[in-house]
Amino acid sequence: MAAPAPDDATDDLAKPQEDTSTLAEAIDNVNLQEHLPNGDVVEPSQKRPAKTGASTLAQRALTGSHRHLTEAARDPRDEAPNSATPSRPESPFTLHQPIDYDGLSWPSVGTRDRLEATPEQSAERMQKLSGAVRTILECIGEDPDREGLRGTPERYAQAMLFFTKGYEENVRDIINGAVFHEDHDELVIVKDIEVYSLCEHHLVPFTGKMHIGYIPNRRVLGLSKLARIAEMFSRRLQVQERLTKQVALALTETLHPKGVGVVMESSHLCMVMRGVQKTGAMTVTSCMLGCMRTRAKTREEFLNLVNRR
Repeated sequence: MAAPAPDDATDDLAKPQEDTSTLAEAIDNVNLQEHLPNGDVVEPSQKRPAKTGASTLAQRALTGSHRHLTEAARDPRDEAPNSATPSRPESPFTLHQPIDYDGLSWPSVGTRDRLEATPEQSAERMQKLSGAVRTILECIGEDPDREGLRGTPERYAQAMLFFTKGYEENVRDIINGAVFHEDHDELVIVKDIEVYSLCEHHLVPFTGKMHIGYIPNRRVLGLSKLARIAEMFSRRLQVQERLTKQVALALTETLHPKGVGVVMESSHLCMVMRGVQKTGAMTVTSCMLGCMRTRAKTREEFLNLVNRR
């Protein structure tokens, strides 16, 4: 029977474990620094006490790698609800219903104020917006009073209100009763709908085409209404992902079809004329609901018809 190892040999065997623990602590410390929201470097010892042990280190490594997945939204209004029941079957969480109790579609904080403004309040809003544009011109080094810029603040203010006129519209008024009973249970697709919107991150345009399809459930919608729904949601400050989903949800809410599919492809000037400046880049997003989401063959048929030229 072999003699037990001396104490110093046991200590030597334990040394690599100590080194591994030190290395894991160093990696975890770097992860902690990288995930600070304001970019400041804070010593990990200020955040939490050091811990050792293989299981503890593994747990901390997992927590450090996926911490960004559980961080709260910067604005509480963007936070998904803490509910085990999704807001709609077989689709990701959404904070707002497609249409609220009085018909507005995803109203923002100031939507109702703008919609219900008196003529005096609308004039005050226009003057305030024009003054802000004049300030921008001054800040970039321009002279708002020179010939070419005279009236530009007022013109831009009017243009901005037009670009965002979707805040004053809602799905129920757009559809206006154009729902008809038909014995049709195959795909209905309107594609190549031109879409113009403003990126909410840089306030520059992104433009492209949207393809909308659905499988009726004994009811069909006037074809022009599909384009009008896309127009309403695009005439707001948007991101393409949300715009795609909002159109699909609005159609589902108002028509209750068997399935809905929306695909959008667009070019974003925020990455064309600034940033990475990639002029040929196209962004494609999709949202599938109902049988479009659960049946691969139905989804494939829709995508094939959309891509057919």
